[in-house]
Order: sequence, then structure tokens, then C-alpha cells
Amino acid sequence: MQENITQEELKRYEELQIMALEFARRGKTKELESMLDAGLEVNLSDHKGNSLLMLASYNGNLETTKMLISKNAVVDRKNDKGQTPLAGVCFKGYFDIVKALVDAGANIHENNGMGTTPLMFASMFGHSDIVKYLNQKDSRKSFKSKLYLAFSKFIALFRKRD
Repeated sequence: MQENITQEELKRYEELQIMALEFARRGKTKELESMLDAGLEVNLSDHKGNSLLMLASYNGNLETTKMLISKNAVVDRKNDKGQTPLAGVCFKGYFDIVKALVDAGANIHENNGMGTTPLMFASMFGHSDIVKYLNQKDSRKSFKSKLYLAFSKFIALFRKRD
């Protein structure tokens, strides 16, 4: 049985989705949680494939990130560019959010395009604390992982001079 939905109802639903995406982006945890509790999809994405979790984590909103994880958001869901939330926070350097995502099962070896991984992003942008943490969580413990740590420390030296 299909319900007849009016154009006005569709427009209002679209507005609510936009509000939810903005709440995730701005860290409006309570407001977003109310929407999810009312039935909004926790894995809602914007027109670029960025999920609520991607938007919350990439913008440094730890509390919102944790709430979305507790609501079973898919932690390795990729956007249209093939990037995961973990890769985004490794790029940005949000260590506490990295920990929350990894604790929730995010894949530290996930390919984020052209073979790049979250570990590589943390290394390229000099976030040696994140690289060290990911190396500790890495069951593979490869030589490449040790190389990324050394590289990230080298990059960090240049970042401190700026």
C-alpha cells in the first residue's frame, strides 16, 4: 500500500534532511539526536555522499561523532570521493575522534582512493601522535607503518616552523 505524499510534504522532508546535515556539521548533538530518535536515517548523506558521521567527525565534533556511533552509523561509509570518516580526521588531526572511530571498528587500512589509507593521511600531514596510535592498533605492523611514523615526525618539524 503506497501513501500519497504531497509536494509540500516532500519539500518539508528535504528541509529536515538539510537541517540534520547542518546539525552534524555544527555539532548540534541534542538536536540531531532528537531527529534520529524521531526516525531520521542515521546514515543520511548529502549530495556529495558525506554521511552525518563524516560531517560531524570532519568538523571536529567529538560528542556528535560518539552519538552517531552509538546509533550504529556505518563507520567506514565512503563519500563520493571514496573517503572514509577516519581518513578525514587523520587529515585534520583530530586524535580523540580517530580513537572513537577506531574503537567503533573503523578500518585503519581502508583504501581512500589511489591506495591512500588513513595512516598515510596522518603521516602526510605530520600528525605523528595519530600515526603512532594507528601503528599500535595495527595488527600487521609492517615496515611501511614504521616509515610513515618517521615521515610524519619529519613533516611535523616543518609544520611547527610556520
